[in-house]
Amino acid sequence: MLKPTIISISMATVMAGAAISPALGVIAKAFPEASSTMIKLILTAPALTIIPFTFLTSYLTTKFSKRTIVLFGLLIYLIGGIGPQFMPTIELLVLFRLVLGAGVGILMPLSESLIYDYFTGIERTKMMGYNAGFSNFGGIVTMLLAGGLATFGWQLPFNVYLLGLVIFVLVFFYLPKGGIQQPPQNEKKLKIPLAVYGYSLAMGVIMLAYYAVATNIALYLEQTNLGGPALAGVVVSFVTIGGMVTSLLLVQIESILTQFLIPVMLLAMGISFSVMSFTNSVLLLMISVCFIGFAQGALFPVLTMKTLNTVKLHQTDKAIAVSTAFIFSGQFLSPLVLDSICKLANQTAIRFQFGVLSVGVLISAVIVFFFVKDRPSTLLHEQTEKKSD
Repeated sequence: MLKPTIISISMATVMAGAAISPALGVIAKAFPEASSTMIKLILTAPALTIIPFTFLTSYLTTKFSKRTIVLFGLLIYLIGGIGPQFMPTIELLVLFRLVLGAGVGILMPLSESLIYDYFTGIERTKMMGYNAGFSNFGGIVTMLLAGGLATFGWQLPFNVYLLGLVIFVLVFFYLPKGGIQQPPQNEKKLKIPLAVYGYSLAMGVIMLAYYAVATNIALYLEQTNLGGPALAGVVVSFVTIGGMVTSLLLVQIESILTQFLIPVMLLAMGISFSVMSFTNSVLLLMISVCFIGFAQGALFPVLTMKTLNTVKLHQTDKAIAVSTAFIFSGQFLSPLVLDSICKLANQTAIRFQFGVLSVGVLISAVIVFFFVKDRPSTLLHEQTEKKSD
């Protein structure tokens, strides 16, 4: 039960914001005085507290066992996840979302570092893929459920966070207590390598683009008269379907694309945003968001593995805290940056945002292609095996 227990922790973190994205339309109607940016902050506000609490987690691992920290994080997660449905104002609702972010900030670094603690080599790479894949599966289920519940009222979708209770039980019974993590006493204190910040920045920018789907899809469907919250739940679930497929096949995809994996996935994401900027077809919309999820499902595990391969084993929690900070900065900034660009261009259509993202991501794909084309292809699981040895 160790593998499903560790994977279940990641399922909680992926639900931090996107789980209730299908309900944004009905929440906006329930709070008509709130601006569209304020409504989007319901999804992205958790990122504000996720960032500092990820760094707190790297400190806590030197004082408590990881099992104790995970259980504590899940309690905070449950309070912040379920609580918003009882709030009478948009401000209090967002406040509880910040509490949710604190819980996720505690859980997220551990969901990945536990894989590094218990697995090595190709098994570690597979687990990183499975971790992302089953997280996306959890996202599919919860977003479809949230979209269905939203048709009965804006409060009900927040009950999807009760999944945290199931995860709490799994962790309590099946995650080994483990020891308190301390760096070797005789080893000189090492700084986090600069490469960690480079890979983390890349993940943050990718998240800024990726999260535009979750924050905009419900409003996009309303603007284009294509559907309501139930359809929004189905459409957003296709993002996670794509992510689940590529995460489960990560080792095979990496073996085929080798050093070109990152530019190819960026190309797929850029083309998908381009299609979303002009299509009126729900089918094309679903295919596009599926490919965006497909690309993200490969990019994040690969960039995470590259990040962790640059540090010593006892630095993994700190490295993950840095990457998590950049990822959720990108998540939080997504609506703020994209809405600001729209205001500067005097555009209100969500399609315009998708067009801007398409241009930016495609340019990035070309730059990365020329950067990696002359580099030797080295499989990540081979790197981890050498490091473990």
